Amino acid sequence: MSNTTTHSDAFCPALWGLVIGVPTLGFFFKDAVKKFLVTQCILLPVTSLLLYIIKIGGDYFFVYAWLFTLVVSLVLVTIYADYIAPLFDKFTPLPDGELKDAIETMAKSISFPLTKVYVVEGKRHLLKANNANKKQGCNNPEVLAVLGHELGHWKLGHTVKNIVISQMNSFLCFSLFAVLSGRKELFAAFGFHTAQPTLIGLMIIFQFIFSPYNEVLSFCLTVLSRRFEFQADAFAKNLGKAKDLYSALIKLNKDNLGFPVSDWMFSMWHYSHPPLLERLQALK
Repeated sequence: MSNTTTHSDAFCPALWGLVIGVPTLGFFFKDAVKKFLVTQCILLPVTSLLLYIIKIGGDYFFVYAWLFTLVVSLVLVTIYADYIAPLFDKFTPLPDGELKDAIETMAKSISFPLTKVYVVEGKRHLLKANNANKKQGCNNPEVLAVLGHELGHWKLGHTVKNIVISQMNSFLCFSLFAVLSGRKELFAAFGFHTAQPTLIGLMIIFQFIFSPYNEVLSFCLTVLSRRFEFQADAFAKNLGKAKDLYSALIKLNKDNLGFPVSDWMFSMWHYSHPPLLERLQALK
């Protein structure tokens, strides 16, 4: 049970999962506890520093708060693959061979700064995987096709675009928070008549006041994500890997117990990735 991921000096997300399994109850709780502890170790100090910056930042606290969250985001993106992801999955270098050579050749062909290739033994404590059907799992050409799709996201600048959109949204939200945080009637509406706690203000404004905006933004990002997926599929197709990506998508959908047919309205609102049949049709 493994999946392959590339590593560059600048950014290294886990690219895809090839096989899933059914976790034991013990593994489920162990993984949940581990995620909770890691989240708290990051969230608590970051939140504390953010509240402190808002408190001492003066009239331009929203700028300092946004810069702080920007730095935190970039740091987490940079260290995730090397320090956070290994807490949950086992990373081992991909052995030398045909697959590694092919990955390095493809990365070089599009000038991707590849430095390392790992096999991620994800969910290694699984009870069983989809090994009853020996035809499941991707062969080397299919792995390369899926990797071609993921490299397409990098080559087409999707990652950078998402970061820019995210930071623009963060700056807008902090700016609006600066405008609304001084409104006493806003706190009074939630039962805070004499005090205006910063943390409560953040929760009220970001969770409740921004709720309609967040729904619209979420829909727009979903539409954009689907567009990016089609573009990445087309990139892999232009690399001559349409046939292998076609079969890989079918296998991955089956291994992940995905249902290939979706209501178009529900899918449009909720699915960040296009339904399988739409992607297959586009690949044709």
